Amino acid sequence: MTEFMPARQGAARLEAVGVTKSYRRGVWPRNRVLPVLRGADLTVEPGEIVGLVGENGSGKSTLMKILVGALAADSGEVRFTGRVGYCPQEPVLYDRLTCDEHLELFGVANGMTAEGITESADALYATLGFVNWRSTRAEELSGGTGAKLNLAIALLADPEILLLDEPYAGFDWDTYQRFWRLAADRRAAGRSVLVISHFVTDRERFDRIVELREGRTSRS
Repeated sequence: MTEFMPARQGAARLEAVGVTKSYRRGVWPRNRVLPVLRGADLTVEPGEIVGLVGENGSGKSTLMKILVGALAADSGEVRFTGRVGYCPQEPVLYDRLTCDEHLELFGVANGMTAEGITESADALYATLGFVNWRSTRAEELSGGTGAKLNLAIALLADPEILLLDEPYAGFDWDTYQRFWRLAADRRAAGRSVLVISHFVTDRERFDRIVELREGRTSRS
């Protein structure tokens, strides 16, 4: 089981050490154990954009879910400091709620005040360019606008570390550029960003690239 604990004073914003995870496949007596993570290590420092890359099926999303506590590892430690924002690959949206209602719901869940929710939401609508859809239900949004809302939810409480699983899906070129300006602004403010993807373009935008292969991580 993964141990979650606060980061040590002066340590990395996020640190994963020796994370392992296996899945069981099949039915007894012909079931088998499929190792996915074999001792993955990862650090993300304050004011850093890190890319985690690997082939499809390499365990990237499994590691991401373990980092945010959505999945238990078999062993290893995860240490973090500050608030964590998570943008999953598949948006977690409620069809009958509008964009405003989503942000209000998640803002309350994060313990934000009504004023804080409004201020943050207004800034995110402007930054991501979808203010005209704030009163639109999720079921009526295009895939790209749904992706913007998914990202806005993760950013709403201004987390110290932002974890993004395949964030480019559904982004057009304008949104892609807006995303990287936002990521650069967060890095300049001392925030941290971890981007998980099966491929990385614009490598110069990252401070480090980490590769996940055969369940282990290494500097790319």
